[in-house]
Amino acid sequence: MTDAIVAIRNAVKPHLARLEAGDKVLVAVSGGADSLALASAILKESEEFAITPIAVTIDHQLQSGSGAQAEKVEKQLKEMGYGKVICKKVVVTTESGLEAGARDARYQALSACAAQEKATKVFLGHTRDDQAETVLLGLARGSGTRSLSGMAMENGIFIRPLLHITRAQTVSACKDLGIDAWNDPHNGNTEFSRVRVRTEVLPLMEEKLGPGISAALARSASILRDDADALDEIAQSEISTSDLTNLDCEHLSSLARAIRSRVLRAALYAAGAPSGSITADHLAAVEALVTSWRGQGEVSLPGGVKVERISGRLSLLAQP
Repeated sequence: MTDAIVAIRNAVKPHLARLEAGDKVLVAVSGGADSLALASAILKESEEFAITPIAVTIDHQLQSGSGAQAEKVEKQLKEMGYGKVICKKVVVTTESGLEAGARDARYQALSACAAQEKATKVFLGHTRDDQAETVLLGLARGSGTRSLSGMAMENGIFIRPLLHITRAQTVSACKDLGIDAWNDPHNGNTEFSRVRVRTEVLPLMEEKLGPGISAALARSASILRDDADALDEIAQSEISTSDLTNLDCEHLSSLARAIRSRVLRAALYAAGAPSGSITADHLAAVEALVTSWRGQGEVSLPGGVKVERISGRLSLLAQP
């Protein structure tokens, strides 16, 4: 085995070792080098632990010929040795943008497949390069600690075992294994911000600042994730003992801003704001009711949520 193949198999092995013999796992496969290299490694390593891997490929129906590409991936996976391959078509909505809509549809489909197959985990092929891109996108948006911490290696049923593996390694592994990896045309479309980061921003940073930028960004994400996890834990103790519909402003103002912002965000989502809809500007307007009170009126938020300060307390209501 080549170095790239060994590195990828070593990356997946500890995650499989924690599962129970007889467990089923899903492997999400787009047909690109990252997911195919992952699929090969999972298939080989699962034998030792008596794990049954099932491959899933998602047809987003966003490109001409997407159905034929899904069939090609299914054929590749069966030739690789997968006994079961699921091809799932999804409908992508674009209210929050094409990238976000495709991601949401994909994760919903994978979750549904996991439930249907009674799979304990879903393996995803994100690499260190993807992590670096995620951190840079977060910086560009002015995001907080949680967003800058990038993607978690494990989040619920989802596992990303290749976050310390580079894209170059997955490409090399596929070449060594004789696997014909697909290059998604969307990966060259600079209308997408992630593609611009991948093809323009990161290469320029490497040129001007020297090599190792992707590794440094991924390392920063790991450090920030530890910090974010600690802050979330502290905030959760506040959240679990608070009435999120009627918060005391004096107590909120005594909290460190990092904790207060987490409590307020939790309260806004609990009141009915759609998941992911609360921006930094929304949060700042609500926080001003606590820390910069000048008699200002209610704050209107996504999902019909209204926040108003009444007699020293924040009242959060979802309007019909």
